[in-house]
Amino acid sequence: MKSELVVDVQQKEISIALLEDSRLVSLQKESRNIAYAVGDLYLAKVKKLMPGLNAAFVDVGYEKDAFLHYLDLGPQFNSYNSFIQEALSDKKKVPNISKFKLSPDIPKQGTIQDLLQPGQQLLVQIAKEPISSKGPRLTTELSFTGRFMVLMPFGEKISISQKIKSTEEKIRLRQLIGSIKPKGFSVIIRTSAENKRVAELNNEMKTLVRCWEESISKMQRSQPPMLIYEEDSRAVSVIRDIFSPNFENIYVNEQETFAQIQNYVALISPENKDIVKLYNKDIPIFDNFNITRQIKSSFGKTVSFKSGAYIIIEHTEALHVIDVNSGNRSKASPDQESNALDVNLKAADEIARQLRLRDMGGIIVIDFIDMNKVEHRQTLFDHMKEVMANDRARHNILPLSKFGLMQITRQRVRPALDITTSETCPSCFGKGEVQPSLLFTDKLGEKLDYLVNILKVKKFTMYVHPYVEAYIKKGMFSLYGKWRRRYGRSIKIVADESLAYLQYKVFDDMNKEIDLKEESDFNSNQSKTHARQKHGVNEEKD
Repeated sequence: MKSELVVDVQQKEISIALLEDSRLVSLQKESRNIAYAVGDLYLAKVKKLMPGLNAAFVDVGYEKDAFLHYLDLGPQFNSYNSFIQEALSDKKKVPNISKFKLSPDIPKQGTIQDLLQPGQQLLVQIAKEPISSKGPRLTTELSFTGRFMVLMPFGEKISISQKIKSTEEKIRLRQLIGSIKPKGFSVIIRTSAENKRVAELNNEMKTLVRCWEESISKMQRSQPPMLIYEEDSRAVSVIRDIFSPNFENIYVNEQETFAQIQNYVALISPENKDIVKLYNKDIPIFDNFNITRQIKSSFGKTVSFKSGAYIIIEHTEALHVIDVNSGNRSKASPDQESNALDVNLKAADEIARQLRLRDMGGIIVIDFIDMNKVEHRQTLFDHMKEVMANDRARHNILPLSKFGLMQITRQRVRPALDITTSETCPSCFGKGEVQPSLLFTDKLGEKLDYLVNILKVKKFTMYVHPYVEAYIKKGMFSLYGKWRRRYGRSIKIVADESLAYLQYKVFDDMNKEIDLKEESDFNSNQSKTHARQKHGVNEEKD
């Protein structure tokens, strides 16, 4: 199976698509501008205690105070607090955690006012990002995540991923980590550590310990609120969790992110460094690999698959419901029972893909087409377990009930991905009336004139719907050729499948979008002067 990663870096977000034999099986979108990301460490100050909630509000610099519950302090809070206060009281000396004596665990039913007080300084970690009007959720149970392990100070435990099944390998890893682990740290061994050499694990252990030491040193030089430690870049942190030596290619369309990913791959898998490739074509990277089309067809209420069959996916507050339909199948089996089995097996393939693609967590109920034979029902159950075997999220699958329903529980790895496949008309914004389509190319011509002659932008790329691009470039004496002769050879018109029919975007030679919406019509010299000034163009003096 050919596995590839495609990384699309835009101004506001990074999208990472996993392809297996050119088929989209996983899509992750991460905001580039998000602050207070999960895993970041902050030096913070307790603002207010809330005994009724058994929690505290903590100032980490966010507009809303962050929330720290008693249960998020961690059982080793006494050890943690003693260490942090000692480090803050003597800022010339970094305490050695290996020589630090651990204190007894705090009681599970304790109260927040027994442990914290207003004004107290804490080193906290973001456990949940801000949502809507709520601030971040915090924890003082600190952890540093690597490719093969998670390092947690103030403990001595060694835990091993349940996905590692071999007893011999578990014993080997436990003994190995126990021999290289510094005193005062707990370690969770991740699935990717299976069959790894001592040198690889030891290098990562040293790297994570160094992150801890540098964080404490920076904390001593800082005043709250202050960011102390930041997780890897969003692209690297996602790839860290899904990277596999089996990947044949990783394509990235931005130089800085390309360098970060290449350096990371060179660190963890030097022999695979060359699989990271910089994509620099004009065609959008997702269009080039047929990902945009797959996103449009894979998200939404109804999803079709082979032979005319389809599934309907409905979401409720408590669960997800999937209904399987045979539709107008062109290649029906000779009898109804065989036809039902054939459709159900293909539906199972698509459902397993959809669960990963949308990250559908919680309870999933699937209404397969009814089958009377017990052996067919068992075949479907076994097949579903087989196609779900590669799913990284923990899940549990139950056999079909007497009503033909299959129940699945699945852990949510990240926030559910919600992509709207319907498009709002960019001309009428849902009002029902649009400008004449025939005049759309005239509008584009006006925009080109405005960009070149008013904003003085000489080199840019305009992205339009593929149908519009085909119309503009058709024929020997095309509109495209006319515009390039008039406005210069540095302008480009490129098709983008993600755009609506009458939608367009413009990017300058630095790949920054030029927003033309609010400058759509300038009816006075004053407005044109304002436009020039906004985009850094000076008026010419008479």
